Amino acid sequence: MKPIMLQGHTRAITQIKYNREGDLLFSAAKDHSPSIWYSSNGERLGTFDGHNGAVWCIDVDWKSTRAITGGGDMTVRLWDVETGACLNEVERSSSVRTCLYSYSGNMVVYSTDYAMSQPCEIFYADVRDPSQLGESVTRATVADSDKVTSILWGPLDETIVTGHSSGKLTQWDLKTNKIVTTVEDHHANINDMQPSKDGTMFITASKDKTSKLFDTETLECLKTYKTERPVNSATISPNLDHVVLGGGQEAMDVTRTATSQGKFESRFFDLVYEEEFARVKGHFGPINSLAFHPGGRHVRVLGWFSLQTPRRNFRSSYEMT
Repeated sequence: MKPIMLQGHTRAITQIKYNREGDLLFSAAKDHSPSIWYSSNGERLGTFDGHNGAVWCIDVDWKSTRAITGGGDMTVRLWDVETGACLNEVERSSSVRTCLYSYSGNMVVYSTDYAMSQPCEIFYADVRDPSQLGESVTRATVADSDKVTSILWGPLDETIVTGHSSGKLTQWDLKTNKIVTTVEDHHANINDMQPSKDGTMFITASKDKTSKLFDTETLECLKTYKTERPVNSATISPNLDHVVLGGGQEAMDVTRTATSQGKFESRFFDLVYEEEFARVKGHFGPINSLAFHPGGRHVRVLGWFSLQTPRRNFRSSYEMT
C-alpha cells in the first residue's frame, strides 16, 4: 500500500467525489473554491469560482458534464464541468448542507440547514434544463434542530434517505412526500453516508464512534464497525469485502492533542466479519472525507495536518496492491 501526498485547498475539505470513470476527482472545501483534479497524478484541472462561503457539498452527474455544489453562502449552484461556468444559481434561506445527483443524472436533491428561524428543508429538481434548478419543489420540512447532515437516493430514484444530526435515518417517498421508514440505530450526528457499488447497501459514519451498514430499501442495520473515536467518513470497496473508516478528534482540539491520541489513522474493516485488519498512519489531523476509486485501485483520504504554525490541506491516496 503506497501513499501519495497531494496538496491543494487552503482550508479544510468537506467532501470529495469521483466521477463514474474514476479519472476525475471533485472536491469541496471551506476555501470557497470547489476543484477538479486528475485522479492519476493529483494535478488540479480547474476550479468552480463564485461561492462566497464554505462549500459543504459537491456532486457530478454520470456523464461528467455537470456538477452541483451547495454552501454556507446559502446558494446551490449548477456548473458546466468542461468550462467551469456557472449554469444556474439559486439562493435559499439558510446554508445548503447536502446535494446529490440521481442515478439517471436527470434529478438533483439538496437540503438546507435549520438556522436563523428557518426550517431544515429538502428540495428536488429536474436539471436536464439548468434553469429548472430554480423551480425546485420543497419535498419535506424536517423537525426543528434535527437537520439533515447527509443524503442518498434510494432504489430507482423513487425514495431518498436522509441522515440527521440526532443520529436518525429517514426514508422519504418522493411521490407522496411522506416518511416511509425511520430508524434510530445511531445516537449522534451522522457525518457521512455512501452507497455500495450496486446501491443495495450503504454505510454511515457517525459521531457516536460507530459506522454501520444498512439495507438501502428497508433501512435494516446489517453490520456495525466500532471504533474509539468519532467517525467522519466511511466508504465501501467496489470489488472487495472491505470498508474504510476515517475520523478523529475535533479539528478545534487538534493543536492540543498528540497524533497518537487523536487516532487519525485510516482503518480497514472486513465488511462481513466486522473485524479490523489494517490501519494506515500518516495524518496529523482528523480525516474529513474518504472515497474509493470506482475501480477499487485506491482509496482517497482527505484531512488536515499542521506544520509548525501554518496549517495546510493534506490529501493522500493509498494505492491498493
